Amino acid sequence: MSRLSVSLMVGLCAVGLAMLPAQAHKTEVSGDVAGTWHLEPNHSAKAGEPARVWVALTQQGGRVIPLGNCNCNLAVYKANQKASIPLMQPTLTPMSPESFENIPGAEITFPEVGEYRIVISGSPTADVTFTPFELSYTTVVAAGSASATTPPPQPAIDQDSSEPIPASSDREGAAAPVQISWVWGIAIAVGGVGVAAIAVLLLLRRQKLPHPQDDSSEL
Repeated sequence: MSRLSVSLMVGLCAVGLAMLPAQAHKTEVSGDVAGTWHLEPNHSAKAGEPARVWVALTQQGGRVIPLGNCNCNLAVYKANQKASIPLMQPTLTPMSPESFENIPGAEITFPEVGEYRIVISGSPTADVTFTPFELSYTTVVAAGSASATTPPPQPAIDQDSSEPIPASSDREGAAAPVQISWVWGIAIAVGGVGVAAIAVLLLLRRQKLPHPQDDSSEL
C-alpha cells in the first residue's frame, strides 16, 4: 500500500469514526475514496429478516460523497461464490443516518444463513471528481425467525378417495367372471335342448319296435 493510501486511510478513519457512535464499523479505501460500512441492526443480520446497510463515502480530507454525486451500484454475493453474477442487486437510496446526509444505503433480506459479501462500486458524476472505486464488506448472517423451516401442512385424506382405483386390467378381470357365467348358461341351455331331442328320438324308436305280446298271439 502506498504512503498516500496509508495516510488517507488513517485520516478518514479518524474523521469517520469520530462522527459515528462506538460500534464496530469497517472502513475500506479504494483510490482516493474511503467507505465506512454499517449494517443494521447491530451488524447482526438474520436470514429472512430485512436489514439495512449504508456506506459513508468520503474523499481525502473527510468530505462526504452523497449518493447524488456518485453513480453507485450495490451487489450481494455469497462469500464463497465464484460466479460473477451477484446473488442480488438491491436498489440504493439516499439515507441520512446519524450525522450523515444522503449517503448510499439499501434494505437487504438475506435468504439463508451463511457468509455474504456486499460490494459497492461507483464513479463520479459530472459535478465532482474522484477516482472510480469498489469497496466490499463481509458479514455473517445468523438464523432468524422467518428462516425457520417448518414442515408444510399435509392435506386431509378423504377416506372415500383414498381407495385405490383399479387399473383397466383389473376392471377387465372383474368383468371376466360375468362373461364366463353367461357362456356357461348358453352351454347349459343348449345341452338341455340336446338331451330333450335325444329323449324324443329314443321314444319314437321304441314305438316303432314290434311288441313281444303281438308275436305270441299269432302263434
